[in-house]
This record gives sequence, structure tokens and C-alpha cells, in this order.
Amino acid sequence: MMELIQIDPYRWEVKKAGAMRVPARIFSSRRLIEAVKKDETFKQLVNVAQLPGILNAALAMPDIHWGYGFPIGGVAGFDADQGVISPGGVGYDINCGVRLAATHLSYEELKPHLEKLTNYLYRYVPTGVGSTGQLKLSKAELKKVLKQGSRWAVSKGYGEAADVDCTEDQGCMPDADPDAVSQKALERGRKQLGTLGSGNHFLEIGVVEKIYEPETADVFGLANGLVTVLLHTGSRGFGHQTCDDFLAHMARNPTIDGMELPDRQLACAKIQSSIGRQYYRAMACAANFAWTNRQILLHNAREGFQQALGISPRQLGMRQVYDICHNIAKFENHTIDNASRRICVHRKGATRAFPPHHPDLCERYQKTGQPILIPGDMGTASYVLVGAPQAMAETFGSTCHGAGRMMSRKAAKKSAKGRSLEKELAEKGVIARWTGKSTLAEEMPEAYKDVTEVVNAVEGSGISKIVARLRPIAVIKG
Repeated sequence: MMELIQIDPYRWEVKKAGAMRVPARIFSSRRLIEAVKKDETFKQLVNVAQLPGILNAALAMPDIHWGYGFPIGGVAGFDADQGVISPGGVGYDINCGVRLAATHLSYEELKPHLEKLTNYLYRYVPTGVGSTGQLKLSKAELKKVLKQGSRWAVSKGYGEAADVDCTEDQGCMPDADPDAVSQKALERGRKQLGTLGSGNHFLEIGVVEKIYEPETADVFGLANGLVTVLLHTGSRGFGHQTCDDFLAHMARNPTIDGMELPDRQLACAKIQSSIGRQYYRAMACAANFAWTNRQILLHNAREGFQQALGISPRQLGMRQVYDICHNIAKFENHTIDNASRRICVHRKGATRAFPPHHPDLCERYQKTGQPILIPGDMGTASYVLVGAPQAMAETFGSTCHGAGRMMSRKAAKKSAKGRSLEKELAEKGVIARWTGKSTLAEEMPEAYKDVTEVVNAVEGSGISKIVARLRPIAVIKG
């Protein structure tokens, strides 16, 4: 029987034993850890700790919950030469991520027009399973998207160069190779740029409710009472198909270095193998697709605000704060045993959290550290955090990515039966628009952990700091 040992108020560990190559470590409060103990989520983390080439520890954030192979909220760093790469360690929605923009508008200015604006954006932004956008690209043009990422969108008039600068990796992974992806993936992605999709994806209008770090918030362009826009979506059918293609291929060989995998969902390949390199190049294509998708969505949101409210770009003043991904594998340099090593960091439902002066940050955030965007549920709050040095020492520069589910979608629908969630949200001051009859039920606030407790846990452990809290006032769900 595995024993989960409490190390300090925010660190829990399963000691290295048996086939484990490293310990399994969870950053969490005592109350949040109880939810993890109720299922086998931390068993998934122990399985990850058995994979070849894993370094330091198999890690999980306080929003950890059950996932495919890897737990959602999981982080693992693998030696670039001897380690493995796993589609289950990235997720089906490759580069699912969050983009935040702030405006010059105050809540009081927007309030009389909020319902009109929400209705307009709901019509303007395609949502739902299989939704398609106005863009219908040829495969040749789609391949340019997969190579160029956000810059392709800006070159076509979707947004501004400043958006690219304030995007993780400037919105492009350079190793993307369109020849590594299937024709089916290309066909699924050809009509889906500029769409939210379904599930927990959303466009949220919010207001800055509280500032915790005034100097950092000022650099981020956040002030009390200002209206914000938060986007959460990813690579849509393109990324899902890419993950599916490579999982099917890797699952045919359930052993690595002669070792049988502890879970078939952990299908993986050596990073330096032919299939491992091909997956990485294909995954990079999906990541670039997702950044392009969010870039187009932000541009459409800007235009939607201006048209619905009848104001100029100058009056709106919508500027991007940051865009981050939370389903990705990346090659990064980290200090291991007092020496810099190139490793492949898997973040699945986890966010990059680089501290001040990190060379990968844009000039704007060199002194503050990287903005971190943590959406909660649609009835409470979302948070903006900033990277801290302790993350580099303990979590490969990573932190949480959201509230994390407490209920399955099936359980949420059962709990919501007979309730008017739209009315309940309206009583909290949130206008909701959605596609799909069960969407609100599946995404009801009670389906998620307390996002405030989640961010308090990562701040308490020293891996990131809270900068601002955002209160939702309107939400559009896929």
C-alpha cells in the first residue's frame, strides 16, 4: 500500500519504492489532498515516476485530478537523451491554454451594455463540438499556420505584434513539421481556426476585483475595476486527432527498454527514437495551431467589443496581458544536481511559471516574472499570478493551471438536475450564454475545486505569487 506522507503544509510525497525511479510529490493543502485520496489519481502519479529517464520527482499541482495516463495537474521532466515522451503526458487538447487581455473600460461604464455585448459576442464567436469558423483554409495555407503560429495570424490582420511578444514562446514552437501530422488531422483543423470548441472552454468577461501586488499588477496593466477578457481553448480537432494518431502507434508496443508499462495509457517512446521525434514535431504543429486560434479569437473579441459598444480601438484600449499553455512538452534548460541540463518537461494541466530575469521571458516581464493565468469556475473568480524562483528549484518552473475538477461531468449533470443554473449565475451577477443542453450542468461551479484554495497552496509553497483576482460578469461556454 502506497503511503502519502505530508512533508510540510503544502508538500506531500510518496517515497521512491519498488519500480519507482523517483518519488511522487504533490503540492497541495490538507483539504484539497483529501479529494485526491478518494480515487487513484496519485496512483497515476506513482506510475509516471516509473518511466525511463524521469528526473527529480513526478510532480502534481493542487488542481490534480484523474486524467488519461498522466494525472491532470501533472509535471514531469525527462532527460533529453535517455528519457521518454508521452502523448498522455501532454493531453488530447495539445496547447489548451489561456489568454488574458485588459481594457480601458471600467465595470461601471460597461454594466449598462453588458447583456448586449454578451449576446453579440455569443453570435460572433463560434462555439460547440465540431464548430467551424469563418476561415476555411487550404491545406497549403494551414501548413503555414502550423509552421508560423501566432505570427501567421498577425500577418493576416488578426491582432498586433505586441500580442505575439506577450505570448509564451512568442506563439510558435520552431520544431513544428507539418509533414509529421496525418491528413485526417489536417482536414479536421482546416475549418476550426477562430472557434472556442466545447467542454470547459470559454470566453469570459471579467472585472479586476482585488490587487495583491500593486507594482506587478501595474506592469501587467491591471487595476481595480477594469474590464478584462479571458479566453480558454486549444488546438481543437487538429490537436485531438494528432494525439489519437500517436497514442495508437505507441500503444502497439507497451514496453520501453524491455520494461512493461504500469499503465497502457502511459504509451510513450524514447525522445530520440524516430516516432518520439515525429510526435514532438507534430505536437509542435498543434501547439502553433492553438496559439493561432487564440490569437484570432482575441482579435474577434476586440472587434466585437468595438462594434457592440460603438467605440474606437483607442477608447477600448484592449491589450494582451499574456497567453500561456497548459498541455505541452518542451525542451528547456534546468539545473539538475548543480549542473544545467536540457530536459523535456511535460506539463499536463500545469502552467509554466518562470521567475524574474529568465532569458525566455519578453522584455516587458523581465523584472516581474511571467504572468500566470488561473481560471476558476464561472461563478466565483479567476486569478493572475506571477512566477517565483522556487518554481525553478522544485517544479521545473511550473505551477497550477486552474481550479481542477471535483466532479465528473456525469456527476455534475446529476447534481444539477432540477436547478436553473442560468438563474443561479445571474443572481451572482454573471450572464451566461452556452451551446449544448448539458453544458452549464457539466461546468457548474460545484464541479470544481475552490480556486482560491488552489492558488493559496501554490503561493504558500513559494512556486508562484498572487497578483490579482478577477470576478466574472459574463461567460460564453462551448
